[in-house]
Amino acid sequence: MITSIGVLGAGQMGNGIAHVFAQQGYQVVLFDIAQNQLDRALVTIQQNLERQVKKGALPESLVGETLGRITVTQDMNGLANVDFAVEAVTEHEPLKLEIFRKLDGIVKAGSILASNTSSIPITKIASVTGRPDKVIGMHFMNPVPVMKLVEIIRGHATSDETFALTSELVAKLEKEMAVSQDYPGFIVNRILIPMINEAAFALYEGIASAEDIDKGMKLGTNQPMGPLTLADFIGLDTVLAIANVLYEGFKDPKYRPCPLLVKMVNAGYMGRKSGRGFYTY
Repeated sequence: MITSIGVLGAGQMGNGIAHVFAQQGYQVVLFDIAQNQLDRALVTIQQNLERQVKKGALPESLVGETLGRITVTQDMNGLANVDFAVEAVTEHEPLKLEIFRKLDGIVKAGSILASNTSSIPITKIASVTGRPDKVIGMHFMNPVPVMKLVEIIRGHATSDETFALTSELVAKLEKEMAVSQDYPGFIVNRILIPMINEAAFALYEGIASAEDIDKGMKLGTNQPMGPLTLADFIGLDTVLAIANVLYEGFKDPKYRPCPLLVKMVNAGYMGRKSGRGFYTY
């Protein structure tokens, strides 16, 4: 039975994942190497819970209860006794592989290790552990407390038991599951990132302004936000990282990252988080 959850990384995705598990009654250990990131995560979780209360989606009494279920730590050994761990660090393959090697040696035998990766092969991540049958992809959508989808990715060795337990967790979080094979980009980013990349090419080639590209896709295809606005929201570094995974994974020129996207990331224009991307914030 799964009662305790470890979350690695207290950034935008990690704090959202900690929030939804704690809200559903799980004891959560939130790990990050930076204390200021952990402090910021707790403030963000409290603000998001209070927003849910204002909307009438949550009783006020659950704010304190939810926060009370979250323990923060800068020591990865604090995750030793969790039943299920979710890694949510930067989309950088060498970092994820290093973390899973360490995690495998720390977390008790029998616990499941999940990755929130949006594009890196689960089979590759599982291969650096001694428990590949217990490794699975659990890709949450941003913002986690709001978005209903969790993409589940089975690695080559992921067991039926691991898949079943992860599926139950998704249901307990009151979210919907989409199951993907373990190929670059999975479902969502295999379709989404080429669309964003094509929007960047349209801007790069002078077809239209960023505003008109976004207006065209928003009003013409009923998307809640245009692809360039969405890219800024995701983070251009993350968009480029996933585009590179697709390009290298399939060796198909249709996935070639737009030179403008590459140049902007090199310039430090990461989108909303840096104050500048396709738009200025």
